Amino acid sequence: MAKALRWILPLLILIGIGVLLYPYLKNAARYAQLMREPMPENLPIPVQGVKPRQLVDTWGGARSEGRKHEGIDIFAKTGTPILSSTKGMVTRIGWNRLGGETVTVLGPGGNYHYYAHLSKYADVKVGDWIEAGTVIGYVGNTGNARGTPPHLHYGIYDFKWKAMNPYPYLK
Repeated sequence: MAKALRWILPLLILIGIGVLLYPYLKNAARYAQLMREPMPENLPIPVQGVKPRQLVDTWGGARSEGRKHEGIDIFAKTGTPILSSTKGMVTRIGWNRLGGETVTVLGPGGNYHYYAHLSKYADVKVGDWIEAGTVIGYVGNTGNARGTPPHLHYGIYDFKWKAMNPYPYLK
């Protein structure tokens, strides 16, 4: 009996540790999978109800403080659902001076998909795995977009955080 307890107790401890670490190990495996996959050549428009003919390529346009626009602005009514354009892992949710309320999703190819000027967030948390089409927030005009018509600023950045024009990917 004592011999059996010497094996059972460590086994139960290992099982307990495994249960506690499972979500982290699962995300690590998903992260590795995302890094191996190429970025899709075509992405769905991340604002519910917006059609391709409604998009305007605003990439590279002049912005305040001498900046160039690193994304596309997709105009819609305040509160329109914003949908993740890819599967991936939510890596950041929060406020910044330019983007206001933002969500960042790590997608295939190690590219970051940046959603800014949200009026509010959907029920997502950092570390969540989401699928393309998952509602991540709602259109607004927070950050430096205050006073402008409501819209989503959608940007794509590679793993070195170098901006890529999202317009050609949106179909």
